[in-house]
Amino acid sequence: MHLTQWTDYTLRVLMYCAATQTRPQPVTISEIAEGYGISRSHLTKIVQELAAQGLLETTRGRGGGMRLSKPADEINLGAVVRATETDFTMVECFDPALNQCRLSQHCGLKGVLNQAMAGYFAVLDRVTLADLVATRPASAALPATRRVRLTPGLPAGHA
Repeated sequence: MHLTQWTDYTLRVLMYCAATQTRPQPVTISEIAEGYGISRSHLTKIVQELAAQGLLETTRGRGGGMRLSKPADEINLGAVVRATETDFTMVECFDPALNQCRLSQHCGLKGVLNQAMAGYFAVLDRVTLADLVATRPASAALPATRRVRLTPGLPAGHA
């Protein structure tokens, strides 16, 4: 299973918003674009879609930006991936309209791949956006001079 760039960027936007949800000012598209090195115009389309899905609330103008429209622990990762990915056809036999495989009648591969896909989503369905940005304790194994303060969900240097 390979996630599209659209889904990857969608998850980054949501994680960034979740990681900064306690600060007073909203997140801006420019801030995320700069932090992750992603095209601002591409992010604009993603933010519009997330707002349409009810995951983000956006405010235009000076002082505007975006925030999560519901708590991060209510945003399920499996649901986000299902909403953003357009094709879960792993092999041609998953699509009856395009299936030309001569083994389909006698092949067990489709069943195994269906089980794998179900397992994939079972894991994603157990994870919320809050889980992805939960603060973890710094590693005690690293000397203090080598520790870098990272905030889950934010690019390095944006704590």
